[in-house]
Amino acid sequence: MSEPMNISRVKWACRRGMLELDVLFQPFVETQYESLSSEDKAIFVRLLECEDPELFAWFMGHESCPEAELAKMVVQVRGRPAP
Repeated sequence: MSEPMNISRVKWACRRGMLELDVLFQPFVETQYESLSSEDKAIFVRLLECEDPELFAWFMGHESCPEAELAKMVVQVRGRPAP
């Protein structure tokens, strides 16, 4: 599991190369990240380590995330179930 990051680093990691991902990650970090368990924070950080094309496909519902923990976090960040 990835090492926990301080909130400043997490916010910086949420700045992606795709506006669609920025729109998802930045509000989530601002409003919900601090209330996550330490385990869920680590899962979120692992999610941020994924490549943008993968993340885009998962968040837009074009592909399913192959790892259950990350897939659960994708749903949580989206705030609604995948189509």
